[in-house]
Amino acid sequence: MPTHALLRRASALALALALSGAAAAQTPPAEKTPAAAPAAPADPTAIVATVNGQPITQADLAVAADDPALSLPGVDEAQKKNLLVDYMVDLKVGAQAAEAAKVGESPDFKRKLAYFRDKLLLDDYLEQEAKKAVTPEAEHAIYDTSVKLMKPEEEIHARHILVDNEAEAKKIAARIKGGEDFAKVAAETSKDPGSKAEGGDLGWFTKERMVPDFATAAFAMQPGQVSDPVKTQFGWHVIKIEEKRTKPQPTFDELKEQIDQHLIRKSQQDLILKLRAEAKIDRKDAPAATPEAAPATK
Repeated sequence: MPTHALLRRASALALALALSGAAAAQTPPAEKTPAAAPAAPADPTAIVATVNGQPITQADLAVAADDPALSLPGVDEAQKKNLLVDYMVDLKVGAQAAEAAKVGESPDFKRKLAYFRDKLLLDDYLEQEAKKAVTPEAEHAIYDTSVKLMKPEEEIHARHILVDNEAEAKKIAARIKGGEDFAKVAAETSKDPGSKAEGGDLGWFTKERMVPDFATAAFAMQPGQVSDPVKTQFGWHVIKIEEKRTKPQPTFDELKEQIDQHLIRKSQQDLILKLRAEAKIDRKDAPAATPEAAPATK
């Protein structure tokens, strides 16, 4: 966990970044300069600081940077490195003081150390083994199976105009059926802030995405058709259907991240179950078996 000093530095840095961002918003952008060549990878053995003779290396900083508790979004690399070095210095001086005070010799500390060692070993082992499960063959097998199980869904591309009462909706429907442009009338009259500026355009959607009364009316219509007023809990709608289609199947690239997460979770779960099955586990806290009830006598 980060020290109080690190938290103070992070807070001060966040405030400085916020203030500099606000100032930048009021300052004309400077002329663009040619992008610098990418920096060479840092040598993991390079020493960035020493604390009472103990070195802090680039590899140490990399470990700290992977700590979720030290996440610093929005901080550039130079600032982040400086902050991590400060943190590692605090960590080293604190750890050295704790060693001198023989904190590490207490039974409680040793139990915690054993726990976190086991946890780190398990986390790294699961991560290492999970990588083996994410192969192109496994990814495409999951994708092919998933796509086969997806039922074809009808989608429509529609526009609508939302008003407060039926009388107004009837007048609008009459104007459009009389030849006026739907998008123009929507921009003038619709109460729906989400679609008004787009001429009432709702894009493509499946039936379950809309409230039942709206969906029932819209999916019963054909492309080019304009509805009579339709009432929902939001008010009165005039709907126009632009297009209908069968919803396209998601591509492999669209599902790849979800597939990889599934493969990782499944491989880790299977591994733990396998290890448990192969281990000799004696639960001392297992509840005693409940005696079976004697059979009822007549």
